[in-house]
Amino acid sequence: MAGAYDDRDGKIWMDGKLVEWRDANVHILSHALHYASSVFEGERCYSGKIFKGHEHSLRLIESARLLDMKSPYTAEQIDAAKAEVLDASGFTDAYVRAVMWRGSGEDMGVSARRNPVRMAIAAWEWGSYYGDAKWQGAKLDIAKWKRPSPETIPTAAKAAGLYMICTMSKHVAEDKGCSDALFMDWEGFVAEATGANIFFVKDGEVHTPLADRFLNGITRQTVIQMLKDKGLTVHERRIKPEEMADFQECWLTGTAAEVTPVGQIGDYNFQVGSITREVAEDYEKLVRA
Repeated sequence: MAGAYDDRDGKIWMDGKLVEWRDANVHILSHALHYASSVFEGERCYSGKIFKGHEHSLRLIESARLLDMKSPYTAEQIDAAKAEVLDASGFTDAYVRAVMWRGSGEDMGVSARRNPVRMAIAAWEWGSYYGDAKWQGAKLDIAKWKRPSPETIPTAAKAAGLYMICTMSKHVAEDKGCSDALFMDWEGFVAEATGANIFFVKDGEVHTPLADRFLNGITRQTVIQMLKDKGLTVHERRIKPEEMADFQECWLTGTAAEVTPVGQIGDYNFQVGSITREVAEDYEKLVRA
């Protein structure tokens, strides 16, 4: 059993070179710690290869740009750094976390133009995000918080600050015996879970919220293409919460979640049906192809 995340053996890539895991530290007056000027990626490595690693590198750079941070590295350099970390760790199956943030410098107010943009990459072994719940059908709470309007946040950025209500909502959900929480958007339509996109099945057709007001996950996009390749109809649209009463199946998608069947959301129940099982199996094959 691995210890606390700050007390492990191994190497972390930091600002261009590998450092000892326990030495990968930042100063307490790092801008990101005070003002959430941080973006990140979660990626999975299967059999020695990161699934869609380059797309993740590109999204990290774009997330930084949306937060007015210029990446010090190209996507190709980030790809190479991830490979270096995996090589140093010896992992063939791992979770990879890349993070870019504003460090400490001459600015310690809201403005941070004079502070350097820094970057680190770590990798660790991480099993199923939802544990045993993944195969039984996860149980979700409905969050009291709503995903904010695109007029208030850069919804296309995988920014650390946007996860504040996710942590709060997940804690409440876990206290209720649930694995996760489902958010509505600010208009009351179904949005996403705390770290995953959501799909529903009704009469053999798939319905998923239109991802123009929250993160359009790389796994989400992958699964939509898989479904279309199988000839299934996929409706990307606004979904009212009461429609959940008529959906027969449900699953979550995300790099950490992979494809996780959902058995219950609040008072709504779903079966882990044939389409859900097929998508989960097909995704498992794809990432290891």
